[in-house]
Amino acid sequence: MLKGKKIAIIGGGKMGGVIINGIVSRQLAPAANVTVADKVRGCLLGLKDAYGIATTENNKKAAQAAIVVILAVKPQDMGNVLQELSPIIDNKKLVNSIAAGISTGFIEGCLKEGVRVIRVMPNTPALIGEGAAALTRGKNASEKDLELAELIFRALGITVVVKEELMDAVTGLSGSGPAYGFLIIEALTDAGVLMGLGRDVALKLAAQTMLGAAKLCLQGGKHPAELKDMVTSPGGTTIAALKVLEDGKIRATLMAAVEAATLRSRELGGHR
Repeated sequence: MLKGKKIAIIGGGKMGGVIINGIVSRQLAPAANVTVADKVRGCLLGLKDAYGIATTENNKKAAQAAIVVILAVKPQDMGNVLQELSPIIDNKKLVNSIAAGISTGFIEGCLKEGVRVIRVMPNTPALIGEGAAALTRGKNASEKDLELAELIFRALGITVVVKEELMDAVTGLSGSGPAYGFLIIEALTDAGVLMGLGRDVALKLAAQTMLGAAKLCLQGGKHPAELKDMVTSPGGTTIAALKVLEDGKIRATLMAAVEAATLRSRELGGHR
């Protein structure tokens, strides 16, 4: 679907670099067809050396020849970037935005009538190709446009398609979710140290255990409750530990955390 299409990434920061890596390393498009624009020259030099792509400090120049434009700028910079690009982005280009809290309607309102917009909420495990990205399409984007965007972001992990009104919930669950996982891994590591394990061993065991559990959920074809029961024998160690977790209201606490992050996302994006 990307054959022959030129791609522009506006913003060469961490996530912009991750997207470039996915496109080039998975051979979705040749490096010669990818251009990144950023104001930081050192960032551009690093990306050019790493991937052999074209670089420029001029956003309009990058987007001019592109069919697919990916906006990987900070939410607070989006208004200025859209104003700069508005003369050259029309309905012949597909715009993908990964800016948190910026609605498709806001982007459409800043650009020419009929512009095609896909909004994407990725997360940080995309850095190692294990991301989870939720996508939603604006009023002018087609199913084919959505398929093309999914192709790009599947290079960074898995994708799901949701209604736009659920993007704040996605932010609360998977956007902020890696931090919840890191906190749990850190706590399990500390527990291992408390019980006498070396920190390096405890961290390796905690992280791999969470990774393995996650992969079983995704690939095992069983409900998490069923997988949990497989580990839990009568009167054993696991059920004793689970009782402590339930007494500590771990489910309610995690649900409240996702709810709080979702509500905060709505607050931050309310004016966009």
